[in-house]
Amino acid sequence: MSRKVLLIVLYLYALIFSVLKTIRFPNDWSEAHWMLDYRFGFIKRGLAGEIFGWFFQKNEFSILILSGLILFLLYVFIFRIAVKETFKQENSFYRILFFLIFFLSQYVVFSAHLIGYLDHFIFLMTILVIYLIKQKKIFLSSIVATISIFMHEISFFLMIPISCFALIITEIPSEKFSFKSVFSVNILKKLVLFLGLPFLAVVSVSTYQEINGENYFSTIFNYLKQIPFISEKTADSVSSAYTKSFSYYFKEERANFIQRLFISRGTILYGIPILFSLWMIFKEFKLRQNFQLFLLLAITAFVPLLLHAIAYDTYRIWSFSFMILFLGFWILSSKFSIRKEEVRKLSILELVFFIISFLLVTLIPNILFDNEIERFSLIARLIIILPLFLILYFLKKPQSKLTEA
Repeated sequence: MSRKVLLIVLYLYALIFSVLKTIRFPNDWSEAHWMLDYRFGFIKRGLAGEIFGWFFQKNEFSILILSGLILFLLYVFIFRIAVKETFKQENSFYRILFFLIFFLSQYVVFSAHLIGYLDHFIFLMTILVIYLIKQKKIFLSSIVATISIFMHEISFFLMIPISCFALIITEIPSEKFSFKSVFSVNILKKLVLFLGLPFLAVVSVSTYQEINGENYFSTIFNYLKQIPFISEKTADSVSSAYTKSFSYYFKEERANFIQRLFISRGTILYGIPILFSLWMIFKEFKLRQNFQLFLLLAITAFVPLLLHAIAYDTYRIWSFSFMILFLGFWILSSKFSIRKEEVRKLSILELVFFIISFLLVTLIPNILFDNEIERFSLIARLIIILPLFLILYFLKKPQSKLTEA
């Protein structure tokens, strides 16, 4: 079997395993988001539901179809990117193990569990924004980013930083990168061009929320409560999410920020695989020679974790960094020209690091929403992951030897 086929099977097997752990129908929290629009006037996150209402009758079935389509498209894009970038350097285990850990990561597990959430559409739009930036269409990418802000303000944390990273990497030659070069007149002009509209959108949404947000609570609550598939508890929770100000959530959650980030279950279960992914990027692109570039990526991947200061869905927040690093890898791989080598193997310490990360993302069940639990017992998981090790064993052979075999 050719190496390319083995790599495709490896990634597809890992993706399917992660999805099957938690895939379900959209819950009423996500359905409520798609049911809300501008019928009562401007509200944050209202644009997605508004556009949805232009093309579909709003009911559970249409939300299921749309949610499934968005998630499927997201999987298609990330799978295509992973395969394409791996084929550039098939013998690099840094590259292979980075993508394997990503497909097994809590991000993919939660993406299936939280089908219907606007996060998935935001990441789809982020892929589009990065593509447009690579094509030097900065103003058009700015317009897409602005639309994303009106769909969900979380775009400020998920889309904007990695898009800025893409712009900087695209415009500055990798061998000349430094933090000083980011502040050159040319780069600053392009950053202003990209950030201008999204910044105005964030300020507008935030200001409106601080001043008028809570005025709509009873209106939104009564509307959601009369929808048959939305529970009263969810109607209340979503109404609060749409109307409470950002300063309110910051005051409520900021005291837990340090604990959630440094002294929590997520610090180990998510933090170790995230650090492994960062290390794979560091080694793959030889960033010891350009440590400032590596530091910029690490900071970019850290930004979503700031959400711990304003939101309480801790494990969902932790998972975002995997996707940011995936996008960061894509951006760097498009920029760096790495000479093809016969084989790039891990050291013993790196192998131990991988095994620990691998076991954390495959064997330890995640704490899910709505009191749900992951599928597959520990014994079943141990059996399911065996083919992954078998494929990795065959991939251990360099390209030329594998072809001869």
